[in-house]
Amino acid sequence: MTHTQRQERLNAWQRRSESDIQAFQNASKLNQQTQKPRDKKLCASLDEAIRRSGLHDGMTISFHHAFRGGDLTLNTVMEAIGRMGFKNLTLASSSLTDCHAPLVEHIRNNVVSRIYTSGLRGELAEEISRGLLAEPVQIHSHGGRVQLIKSGELKIDVAFLGVPSCDPFGNANGYTGKACCGSLGYAKVDAENARQVVLLTEALQPYPHNPASIPQDHVDLIVQIDRVGDADKIGADATRMTSNPRELLIARSAADVVVNSGYFKEGFSLQTGTGGASLAVTRFLEDKMRSRGIHAAYALGGITSTMVDLHEKGLIKKLLDVQSFDRIAAESLAHNPNHIEISANQYANWGSKGASVDRLDVVVLSALEVDTRFNVNVLTGSDGVLRGASGGHCDTAVAAALSIIVAPLVRGRIPTLVDEVTTCVTPGSSVDILVTDHGIAVNPARPELAETLKEAGMKVVSIEWLRERAGLLTGKPQPIEFTDRVIAVVRYRDGSVIDVVRQVKE
Repeated sequence: MTHTQRQERLNAWQRRSESDIQAFQNASKLNQQTQKPRDKKLCASLDEAIRRSGLHDGMTISFHHAFRGGDLTLNTVMEAIGRMGFKNLTLASSSLTDCHAPLVEHIRNNVVSRIYTSGLRGELAEEISRGLLAEPVQIHSHGGRVQLIKSGELKIDVAFLGVPSCDPFGNANGYTGKACCGSLGYAKVDAENARQVVLLTEALQPYPHNPASIPQDHVDLIVQIDRVGDADKIGADATRMTSNPRELLIARSAADVVVNSGYFKEGFSLQTGTGGASLAVTRFLEDKMRSRGIHAAYALGGITSTMVDLHEKGLIKKLLDVQSFDRIAAESLAHNPNHIEISANQYANWGSKGASVDRLDVVVLSALEVDTRFNVNVLTGSDGVLRGASGGHCDTAVAAALSIIVAPLVRGRIPTLVDEVTTCVTPGSSVDILVTDHGIAVNPARPELAETLKEAGMKVVSIEWLRERAGLLTGKPQPIEFTDRVIAVVRYRDGSVIDVVRQVKE
């Protein structure tokens, strides 16, 4: 290229650059802003938030269940959605409970046509058990829900997440404000994966609100409402601390099993599931930890006031909290630096890069039914009606080094230990020990555990012996009659189908 050619090219680039600059300056004059939209996420009403979310018929909406029986968000949102005329929605709440009975009418009116959830209770569960919903409910575990979302099967279009407080840009946590629910471990997953995220909050805080369990860059819209939940109802029912003498007897025996199992040593880790007896185990471990000078490295899962108490006494070093099971646990998150909030993905998703359950030494879980192959039912009652939740049951049972099931041998005149469970949620291959008020049975696949407990002087019997004893106490119950219609599909933590629930025959 000659000098002249180079100069001509340079002049052309210069003329183009000057032209671009002039065009930009002209455009800027035409588009001068008089006001910047600083609070564009805030909505004047819930109806506005729903419209701005882009919700349409046939989409999938989600909610979290941190408030458990005190949840008010789901019913508030569904009332507005129904009034606005939306139809054929998939409801993907992390769990559903007694307080969600208004969903029955939304199903009848075809506002909701499909459901993904960990559990069902109350009137909603009874109506679905009798065939209310045209499509079977998809029942998943807590870890399994995350896997369904990550795999793309469950695509959340709009997540409606109730929080006690947030700032006008969306930074939110679950422990600042009147409706203190604690960990937002399930909401975190929805906030990270939903196409649109709508926060419903009772209180707006100055920006920046910190710490932020849900950060501003995950939030699209915010609406302030009167109440998102009743925190005093979080610790009711399945997460209550029992005073029942039989449950306390079982809990004491389970604590003895933990102590004599070989896993009770400095730095062990612990989780106790829902249900009075399983939660009470933590209470009985305190004296044993003190007398032996043993400290737990961490407690995992749903955190209770008892676990907080042991943490504050220095017996449990850290708490990994995916869901706070009572107000004391919820408030602890605000001031205990080693009370750590984790997401459901970090908690129990087998497909994640690191699930905390995989580091768990001991888990103590409840059951509605157990059979002679150690399979566990936590979903359907003795009448075949849905009345429980998969929760983190199968996630923790298979991952923990020692999984203990606690249950009375009979409830009323109904045996808890049966020949075959009505619904299998956790396979017996994941269960190590069953503790009842009539004895302890060890899975034959763990003979070393049976020997260890016998050497410690504990009453270890075969599960067949316990089953025979249950039969002597109750007689043979009448079999439940079902129709051929499937009303729920039970998914294992990897998404595979482990069982189905059929409609109860009237």
